[in-house]
Amino acid sequence: MNTLPNAAAPRLFFRRFLPVVIIALLSSRAVLAEEAKAPVSFVNDVIPVLTKAGCNMGVCHAKAGGGQNGFQLSLLGFETLEDYDSLVKEGHGRRLFPSAPTKSLLLTKASGETPHGGGNRLPRGSEGYEVIRRWIEEGSTYSTGNEPTLESVEVQPERGLVQMGEEKHLKAIAKYSDGSVRDITRLALFESNIKNMADVSEEGVVKVHDIPGKVAVMVRYQGKIAVFTAAIPLGAPIQSVPAEKNFIDQHVFANLKELGIPPSPVCDDATFLRRVTLDICGRFPTQQETEAFLTSTDPKKRDQVVETLLRSPNYADYFASKWAPVLKNRRDAASDITSNFAFHAWIRDSLLANVPYDQLVRELLGATGTVVANPPVAWYKRVKDPKEQLEDIAQLFLGVRMQCAQCHHHPFERWSQDDYYSFAAFFSQIGRKPTGIRGEDLIFHQRGVAQSKNVKTGEMLKPVALGDDVGAISPDEDPRLRLGNWMSSKDNPFFAKALVNRYWKHFFKRALIEPEDDIRDTNPPSNPELMAALEEHFISSGYDLKKLIKAITQSNTYQLSSMPNEYNLLDRQNYSRFYPRRLQAEVLLDSIDQLTGSMTTFANLPPGTRAIALPDNSYTKSSAFLKVFGRPNSASVCECERIQSSSLAQSLHLINSNEVKSKLANGSGRAAQLAKSDKTIEEKINELYFTAFARKPKPDEMKIALEYLTQPEPDAKAKAGQKKKPTNKDYQDLIWALMNTKEFLFNH
Repeated sequence: MNTLPNAAAPRLFFRRFLPVVIIALLSSRAVLAEEAKAPVSFVNDVIPVLTKAGCNMGVCHAKAGGGQNGFQLSLLGFETLEDYDSLVKEGHGRRLFPSAPTKSLLLTKASGETPHGGGNRLPRGSEGYEVIRRWIEEGSTYSTGNEPTLESVEVQPERGLVQMGEEKHLKAIAKYSDGSVRDITRLALFESNIKNMADVSEEGVVKVHDIPGKVAVMVRYQGKIAVFTAAIPLGAPIQSVPAEKNFIDQHVFANLKELGIPPSPVCDDATFLRRVTLDICGRFPTQQETEAFLTSTDPKKRDQVVETLLRSPNYADYFASKWAPVLKNRRDAASDITSNFAFHAWIRDSLLANVPYDQLVRELLGATGTVVANPPVAWYKRVKDPKEQLEDIAQLFLGVRMQCAQCHHHPFERWSQDDYYSFAAFFSQIGRKPTGIRGEDLIFHQRGVAQSKNVKTGEMLKPVALGDDVGAISPDEDPRLRLGNWMSSKDNPFFAKALVNRYWKHFFKRALIEPEDDIRDTNPPSNPELMAALEEHFISSGYDLKKLIKAITQSNTYQLSSMPNEYNLLDRQNYSRFYPRRLQAEVLLDSIDQLTGSMTTFANLPPGTRAIALPDNSYTKSSAFLKVFGRPNSASVCECERIQSSSLAQSLHLINSNEVKSKLANGSGRAAQLAKSDKTIEEKINELYFTAFARKPKPDEMKIALEYLTQPEPDAKAKAGQKKKPTNKDYQDLIWALMNTKEFLFNH
């Protein structure tokens, strides 16, 4: 038997066994490294994977959307304990196989190995797949016993200037209670608030398009939210900017300079007068008003006309027609007429007297008694359910939409079910007693503990105002009054902002925050500095609505021309020009009445009552015109119920309806009066143009109108070149033609 020398034995040993030892050591290190990994946390690791994969979205397995095939998860993973039960305990545990994690139905479905309607959401071997596999392998526990809780989410950068067509990579960072920080970019959800301005990928890459302005990207992770704001400049040269008349101009023009968007020039006097009269009083200026304004040389005449219009009863009529529908002044039965008329009169008279806005809201919130003695009580007649009351008050006066939080955590905000029912507790002590008037109740405060039950948890909750503790409320105190104090506080982050945003949209077509009643951290204003300045001005004025309107309409921003220049045609949010908008249904009907000289009559109202002064929705039902042109039915606090878009039915109504024909042919109307008048034809044409457009006709318009009115009829007996005398029918045709122009139908 051959043997090796003693010196060679060690060499042979290492040659044969060293590779095995190295492999064993490396394997041990891999095992140790695997074991050194922190246990997978269901809340911090699994839920984010399911959310990123879209499993708990409304169209997939979220309960809010009904779930799919009996498998339901909470929307966006807000209820983690419920989700754990659904995954581990429901269906006899068939969704998880601890002994063979990769065979778990949860993984085979998500990876597409088993037929799945949602497709391949977690490819085998992907990071998310491995997280869930490890969690199942480790025993599928709900808690590891020491995992930290998520405290906040940040996005880096928070804001930036991004050129058209460029990309910006975002990074999402999560901060936990133990001080640890985690890069969650691959797990966070990203969403652009204006998709035609910028798109964002699942990895947080923002791609901006060719529309200048401000766009926000929401970053959402486990109920926490951060927002990235991008300024997209046009970069055009700005040669000149109108003078800054007040703080509004200062902030608007500074934003335009930053973005490189040259504003249009200030509009002419005729355009301004028509625009501001429509926006404040809901009517066209009269011929006398127009002639006096256009001939005046006073440099302050624009400011003065604003003051005059705000003192006019027409102002109160018009803005009452704005508030009455969103306050649901609706007539469902004949017996409602008393409360409808009383409530509308209270709104109108409050506006005419310029009652401070906070006082007006307090009177509504704390209304008690009967509608005859205290008309704001009518709101509680119409809105009886405490949940509907809280939702309407929050949306209308705070710009916060709480409806989602009744069933689940708000997907885009911080409001939970506890926030919802805590807010409802303010309305829990409203009592009702029948009165001698049919359909009318006496509203009073019931003595007792104000609280509301969270229907999901069963917990009784005290009144809390959107996360702000208002203190202990005694059984003798009406909690609605405490809510009114909180709302009108100077520190309230919603109250003033909601009103100035709503009024800004009235005058500019587009609110600083769109929609105007959806104020949240994830929906920032297009001009934050302007929004803050408007809030401060409104609060410091003592919530004076007329002073707010005055500041808006006296600014050069409001007075810019609607004609775009070569650079600002695509601008939709920066107010570089005035955005034309269609006349509202009531205003258009009144304007047609004014032009034709034929007033519409309404039931139970004095002759001459204008459409903007109608008290409730019943007149919409009885008027084909108001219905076709979108007057709201007072069923919602959302101003979106009013239809401002055009339709074929509207065009046909203006062109050929019996209602319009009868107004034109009225024997005492304007056409008949012009035909009988001794004025010159030119003076009559001027009258029509002043009434319809608040201006004189241009030379070519005068020529066309004269030729039409005086052209001879095709008659063999007529002398060559002989002009005819215009008839009633001729003036009807001219009025009809003016009525169907865009200049008439739009406020520009």
